[in-house]
Amino acid sequence: MRRTTWKAAALAIVTAAVAALGTGGAHAADGTVHGCPSGAVCIYPEGASILTSTPTDFFYSYGAHNLHNQFGVHDVFNNQYGSLNATAQLCTGYNGVNCVTTIGLHGNGMFDLTPINSIVLNRP
Repeated sequence: MRRTTWKAAALAIVTAAVAALGTGGAHAADGTVHGCPSGAVCIYPEGASILTSTPTDFFYSYGAHNLHNQFGVHDVFNNQYGSLNATAQLCTGYNGVNCVTTIGLHGNGMFDLTPINSIVLNRP
């Protein structure tokens, strides 16, 4: 009888552990906001609202990223995580030169990307 009790207890512990592991991946998805994954800076289609569209461009790595064929007004969303230093900057020059706008952590806005040639993701 004791052996059965121990087996049942062990099975309950293993089941709980597997259930806990199964929910681990859900936390990453929890950070997705308006289709922009946690840790990313996203650009939405020209003229589209962040509330009604999905991003067309995603940037994850820190540093400068040159933009291509981005014209007109776009919503840009900074869904990075960390400290308030996790900003995104819009720059008129390539490779992060002459940055003219800073988007704070979890901030967004509508920006004319016609004069913008790069975006910089700053470390938190």
